[in-house]
Amino acid sequence: MIGISKLYCGTVEASDPLRYGRHSGKLPSHLLQFSEDKKPVVVWNVGQRCNLKCVHCYSHSQNRGYTGEMSSEEGRALIQDLARFGSPVILFSGGEPLLRKDLCDLAQLATDLGMRAVISTNGTLLTAGMARKLKRIGLSYVGVSLDGMEETNDRFRGVKGAFQAALQGIGNCQEAGIKVGLRFTINRRNAQDIPGIFDLLERENIPRVCFYHLVYAGRGSELIREDLDHGETRKVVDLIIDRTRDLHDRNKKMEVLTVDNHADGPYLYLRMMREGSPRSAEVMELLRMNEGNSSGVGIGCVSWDGSVHADQFWRHYSFGNVRQRPFSQVWMDVSNPLMARLKEKKKHITGRCASCRFLDVCAGNFRVRAEAVTGDLWAPDPACYLTDEEIGIG
Repeated sequence: MIGISKLYCGTVEASDPLRYGRHSGKLPSHLLQFSEDKKPVVVWNVGQRCNLKCVHCYSHSQNRGYTGEMSSEEGRALIQDLARFGSPVILFSGGEPLLRKDLCDLAQLATDLGMRAVISTNGTLLTAGMARKLKRIGLSYVGVSLDGMEETNDRFRGVKGAFQAALQGIGNCQEAGIKVGLRFTINRRNAQDIPGIFDLLERENIPRVCFYHLVYAGRGSELIREDLDHGETRKVVDLIIDRTRDLHDRNKKMEVLTVDNHADGPYLYLRMMREGSPRSAEVMELLRMNEGNSSGVGIGCVSWDGSVHADQFWRHYSFGNVRQRPFSQVWMDVSNPLMARLKEKKKHITGRCASCRFLDVCAGNFRVRAEAVTGDLWAPDPACYLTDEEIGIG
């Protein structure tokens, strides 16, 4: 996760996380990525069912009932263990999490135990009543997925009317006083809509947007050929940077982030160097605090059946199941060779990544993409768009 507005526009300084000792339990949410202890933010896929049929869904969700999902009692035990373990955030995801009837009770338990509770949703089920209920629970944030403007989004989501329903859900959250933001997964089908998304942010006064690079998992693995090439990616990242700067120059303080491609950090730093920015060194310090890809360390996932994964894209590999052992035990068990390697992944990266001068700020990027394309978990991430010259090996 690369905070474009934080880094490029200077809304966060290197001294900010240092004031809190870089401890995940003490850092405010906007500084959490700079924590030193890296207690895992945990994505819990509370169910597989979804009322939409998105072409890039990493969980292969459909609008039907599924068996084997964790019970309320098992969910409560998971949340209690995460709170004791010190996980700062639980992100309720799916499928569509709002289809789970006990979701509000589970989120309430998380907030009662001092965790930050976040929901990732398609937004179509965020009625005014649900938004008010989530506000009473003390939910920290609602992330609503929009993958383009109306025509593009509805085609991408597989259901006509999904865009308007999501917009209504966003409005309901705003009316209830809940922080809400957009989630956008970039690919060739929707990259042309990014300017429209920035216009939408401003028009609807939406305070946050996360632009996700495509990860080849689930149905998203069928979109590899529709991922941007390196030149297209650079243009899109530049566009995001330019539009972010324009917002902040006009005192529109939206938070803009890119996610799932840690090459964005060095790319931003190199651009600032070319521009002669006096903040370049401070941005590099913040990127080192961020530490790049955190799969298996600062981000983890529990699936609907209790399986523990390195992140939400690693469903083909489970480290154990919370029905047999608490998440905290599974997460810290380095007798599993892959878990042990993920805890120190920079030692195992191969190819151009191993010699890259930005390895400390990227940590080798996404292992799932490398494996999907090459079959080698430790090969360079094919989505890294930095040149050999830029990374210091040319």
